[in-house]
Amino acid sequence: MKKMYHYATVEKALEELKEKGFSIDYNIEEDKILSAPVNFGIVEIYRYEGMSNPDDEATVYGIQDFTTGDRGVFVAGNLSFAENDVAKILMKLEIDDRKNEDF
Repeated sequence: MKKMYHYATVEKALEELKEKGFSIDYNIEEDKILSAPVNFGIVEIYRYEGMSNPDDEATVYGIQDFTTGDRGVFVAGNLSFAENDVAKILMKLEIDDRKNEDF
């Protein structure tokens, strides 16, 4: 089960995750996920909803490479799921994980 915490801002979530050893920025190094998505899993997730504008929504993923132990973060904005291949992979991982929790 993923640990979910509530932080006031995306920035605060990123600071806390960095303190926990999530040191890779997968928004920059997305090729690592794209090259072998089956090696990765979401271990922490944080959602932020825009107060007045849905475009302000964001999701912060704490991701682990289960083959190397490397940990990092990926920040997906509301519209990034439609355009970013890594965001699509993470959405699939999240959905698959939810299905596995039900059993």
